[in-house]
Amino acid sequence: MQHTIVSDDEWLKARTELLVKEKEFTKLRDAITAQIRALPWRTVEKAYAFDTATGKQTLAGLFGGKSQLAVYHFMLGPEWDQGCKSCSFWADGFQGIPIHLAHRDVSFIVVSHAPLVHIEQFRKRMGWNIPWVSSFGSDFNFDFGVSFTEKDERAGRAFYNYTTSPYLVDESPGASFFYRQEQEIFHTYSTYGRGLDLLNCAYNWLDLVPKGRDENPENTMDWVRHHDRYEDVPKTAPSCCGSEKT
Repeated sequence: MQHTIVSDDEWLKARTELLVKEKEFTKLRDAITAQIRALPWRTVEKAYAFDTATGKQTLAGLFGGKSQLAVYHFMLGPEWDQGCKSCSFWADGFQGIPIHLAHRDVSFIVVSHAPLVHIEQFRKRMGWNIPWVSSFGSDFNFDFGVSFTEKDERAGRAFYNYTTSPYLVDESPGASFFYRQEQEIFHTYSTYGRGLDLLNCAYNWLDLVPKGRDENPENTMDWVRHHDRYEDVPKTAPSCCGSEKT
């Protein structure tokens, strides 16, 4: 990567010109997030049940007395032997945020399709204390577009990120948001794919360093490892999250 080396005055001129565009981007992002919050809502009709460390909980119970619920859909399927390394990359940045969200009337929960015992084993390995529950046995993951059926696999197609695409794997990542008003629960927003980038703190830092994310354009996340596997994982390690399935 070649860059022009300039004087302090020339650098400051280029930097202040870029600042104008950065402020435009910030205002555009503010406008888009306002549109997200202004989206119409839909009522959650099903009484979903989740396995938690303290027993069975309904979706309403996951709010923990708050009026808003933020859910990260973590890729860990019923037959997987470990969680997705890419979702783990995201989850490493979740430590510490639930207490801050709680003080803005938001409950934060990670949900996976795997049984709770598998979740707890993996969480212990990774050293996380984030709130994490299991949707195993319910329709929650399927209804919110992050788990797929054998029928989808046989058809070779799945509906993900609001479009039908080639089937890749039985679990995919996402984030969903809910509002509770008395006894009613509303689904307000969900995002998937690149829509999750803003929720990854490390990516936001990488975007600002000279080499950026410096990823393989053919397989952008092939460099990512579970944080306890960077030293010994060979370069030929599988890069698809689906390869973690047993």
